[in-house]
Amino acid sequence: MQVTYYGHSCFGFLLNGKHVLLDPFITPNELAKDIDVESIKADYILVSHAHEDHIADVITIAQRTGAVVVGVFELVQWFKDKGVENIHPMNTGGTWEFDFGTVKLVQAVHSSTFPDGASGGCPVGFLINSEDKVFYYAGDTAVHHDMKMLGKYYSLDFAFLPIGDNFTMGIDDALVASKFIKCDKIIGMHFDTFGYIKIDHSKAIEQFESEQRKLVLMPIGSTTDL
Repeated sequence: MQVTYYGHSCFGFLLNGKHVLLDPFITPNELAKDIDVESIKADYILVSHAHEDHIADVITIAQRTGAVVVGVFELVQWFKDKGVENIHPMNTGGTWEFDFGTVKLVQAVHSSTFPDGASGGCPVGFLINSEDKVFYYAGDTAVHHDMKMLGKYYSLDFAFLPIGDNFTMGIDDALVASKFIKCDKIIGMHFDTFGYIKIDHSKAIEQFESEQRKLVLMPIGSTTDL
């Protein structure tokens, strides 16, 4: 399973021959200034919530590629009203089998409002099953007890958790979350982009290692196999 990190909380996956992009916030992100947005491929764009730092490039990429935008009903309807042709509405707890794999929307504890003040519905995370891998993309969230259900009913190969604190979980709570979901391999996201969420990389990695867990901090623009 191939994954590329585009900065902040944006990742691109190649799953069963399909390009799946999550939470594209690239062009306004100074740390991602070397990313060529026009070259990013997308068959699907999964959006966890409506905040600017997760949706900034959704419309331009979706219109260029014809990608299907997937998210909660209110969120994808907003994009449709803005000219995005292909949408797939879902809601928390719902599951759908796409041609790249199965996606289940799970709870995130956060807020979700578009820059123009419109409601983005409820924030979510994504549980994705593809290529014999099961992984969790938490979106922006606090640690919460529903995560224990993921650990009880699913065997996660890896998980993407926010670690920047202030707006989401920080390192301490991300460690708690990793125990709730019973996942030892965590890919960090939602860190360093703004002054509020800058972290000490070495300290964060060491803290996870002290709990016999692995924290991966991917360089922006890098691609790896998971």
